[in-house]
Amino acid sequence: MKDFRLYDISDFVMDEDFIRWVHEQREEDNLFWVNWLQQNPDKHLVIAEARLVVQSVQLQQITIEEKKVEQEVHKLLQTISAQHTSRQQSRRILTITKKYAWQMAAVLLLLCTTGALYLLTRNRPTHPFVYASITAHRNLIEKTNTTQKPLPVTLPDGSRIRLSPKSRISYSQNIDTASFRDVYLLGEAFFEVTRNVHRPFRVFANEIVTKVLGTSFTIRSFEKDTAIQVIVRTGKVSVYAQTQISGSDKTPEVIITPNQQLVYEKAAQKFRKELLGNPLVIAPGAFEKTLVYDDAPLEKVFNDLSKAYGINIVCDSEALEKCTVSADLKGESFYQQLDLICRAIGGKYELIDGQVVIESAGCK
Repeated sequence: MKDFRLYDISDFVMDEDFIRWVHEQREEDNLFWVNWLQQNPDKHLVIAEARLVVQSVQLQQITIEEKKVEQEVHKLLQTISAQHTSRQQSRRILTITKKYAWQMAAVLLLLCTTGALYLLTRNRPTHPFVYASITAHRNLIEKTNTTQKPLPVTLPDGSRIRLSPKSRISYSQNIDTASFRDVYLLGEAFFEVTRNVHRPFRVFANEIVTKVLGTSFTIRSFEKDTAIQVIVRTGKVSVYAQTQISGSDKTPEVIITPNQQLVYEKAAQKFRKELLGNPLVIAPGAFEKTLVYDDAPLEKVFNDLSKAYGINIVCDSEALEKCTVSADLKGESFYQQLDLICRAIGGKYELIDGQVVIESAGCK
């Protein structure tokens, strides 16, 4: 994550996110910078000066041809060199304050560096998977949350969405009849998808696509974040990168189940599956009646936990065949329950690839 508190003017005018805000004035960028300035009031002057520099460069790009800019820069450098030589020869130096001289030098440096950034990046294509790119030229309905509370949205197919602050979604008017129920997300949202096996539900969130038939899950995908998160509450979802061929049977995808989250690291373009920090029971009714065990086989206890939380628990059944558990697991969290069981059998557990792996020498 970028720490804009450490930025000076030269950092801001070279930052792509800052330049996009000044040039494009997107609503989500405006919300971010207004909030950031409220939290960092000492940066108002720096931001104002940086905006002026970027706006000046943008004006030059629009009104002056590139060839003309290069000619004028060449003339300017010749003029500066000539004036410097003339001052040395004649010793007629214009008296100005040090503060004013430093301001002039800083502005000149910032204009040069920002201009260089433009020359280097003007031909760079827009990232094809950002929200603005994938929604451009599509006839979509867009919902934006400019409040400080989650915004409820109901789609025509009956699916429900809780859209987080500073987030937006788009979808087609015929989403309930299309072959794929496609939604485009920028930010964070919780989805409760109406099940339809004939019309898969897909969420395009920057670099990744999440595909489901009917389930509930959360996606966090802000453009400024270095990673994208998908968290499953109920059901099962598949996730794949947009760089892969979507819709193909050979498309590599990652399956995640309840109480798991998938993290996509943008820079490395890699997926990482994890268990949530506080797994919730997905089948509370029957499980609550089996929380008290008296000399129960360990395999039964693990099976109960696995069904209750939807989490796969891997162990050596043969080595642990003689192990039994006598414990009251009521009121304990999932990880506290695991700790109690592992202490009883003299073992330990690890969280690997979104599942629990039990290590124990067994019981006599």
